[in-house]
Amino acid sequence: MKVIVMGAGVIGVTTAYYLAKGGADVTVLDRQTGPGMETSYANAGELSYGMTSPWAAPGIPVKAIKWMFMKRRPLFIWPLISPTMWSWSWQMIRNCNAESYRINKGRMVRISNYSRDVMPELIAETGIDYEGREQGTLQLFRTAKQMRGSQADQDILTEYDSPFEILGRDACIAVEPALAETRDKFVGGLRLTADRTGDCAMFTVALAEKCAEMGVEFQYGQSIRAIAIEDGKVAGVDTEIAGRITGDAYVCALGSFGPRLLNPIGVKLPVYPVKGYSVTLPVTDDAFAPQSTIMDETHKVAITRLGDRIRVAGTAEIAGYSNRLGPHATDTVRHVIGDLFPKGGDLSRAEGWTGLRPMTPDGTPVLGPSQYDNLFLNTGHGTLGWTMACGSGRAVADVVLGKTPEIDFDGLTAARYAG
Repeated sequence: MKVIVMGAGVIGVTTAYYLAKGGADVTVLDRQTGPGMETSYANAGELSYGMTSPWAAPGIPVKAIKWMFMKRRPLFIWPLISPTMWSWSWQMIRNCNAESYRINKGRMVRISNYSRDVMPELIAETGIDYEGREQGTLQLFRTAKQMRGSQADQDILTEYDSPFEILGRDACIAVEPALAETRDKFVGGLRLTADRTGDCAMFTVALAEKCAEMGVEFQYGQSIRAIAIEDGKVAGVDTEIAGRITGDAYVCALGSFGPRLLNPIGVKLPVYPVKGYSVTLPVTDDAFAPQSTIMDETHKVAITRLGDRIRVAGTAEIAGYSNRLGPHATDTVRHVIGDLFPKGGDLSRAEGWTGLRPMTPDGTPVLGPSQYDNLFLNTGHGTLGWTMACGSGRAVADVVLGKTPEIDFDGLTAARYAG
């Protein structure tokens, strides 16, 4: 079977790996000059198994209004004249209730737990290095109110067997010693002990190299113009340079850009880009730098240790497909690293980045079959593409190859949006 994978981010590359492992002849297309150069390039670095939750949660609309008035706010909404944007936003608001939250979280956890379980096997098989660490995530609370408010999260973590610890200030410092310098900034934390960290871009590049050794063909610089439909199935992928590229099956793993190709052929997915920002700076003194991931609950900013670097990522900006990195775009993430780890890294050498996260209004990605027998989907992972990559890549590859996937696909496919 010849399979064409559209997209060479972490989702596309992991899918290609499992397809090739299953015996498929795989070609990967991407408009960039190499793998992992868009949303996968400089994300937070978190493998957030314990923090797998939909953004659409009870109380979020009210919180969103409050965030808009914060000086260093985690959310920006630009009121574009875009029916797509407002339709997506309305669908998200409709999911901000307790019943929808539990359904959506259950679906998301199903994927992330599977990814957590299969990723070590992939690492053992390939031996790739991605600066991985297994020291958990520390959700840091600046106020007692935030700490009390985490009880709902604790209940859900218990329900889904996600291990955690409730830590006071001193216990937080025991886990992250550098926080002793700023102990007056927080009151305690929630530590998610199963979480891991690692450089997503490094992982993607290394896995692409392994895929190439397995016979996977990567065609970079190939901008896809359209998906061609003939006789009720996909007949090929039309590119600007190579013309039509054909296969037996096709996987769309184009993230936020998937709808631009899928909508014209009638595959209507509510996947919308939510812009995020990060800075990466060198560690100046290990004793004053983070050791794993710290999530600042107030600003919704993640600080992650990646080898001799620190990655600081956050902010959700709803602004269409703009990837502009304005002069003050990273002010919030810069503030947080300077506030919590002032001696840990050199902010004067920080490199800024922005990327578009492919979000669904219910938080759950869209996996598996479409209305065309030979077109499959692996998109809509939002901020959790790195977390869910191995699990969704393996599960979708199984479906493409006609195997029974090891997770239940109920509620994960595009069928949930029918009508």
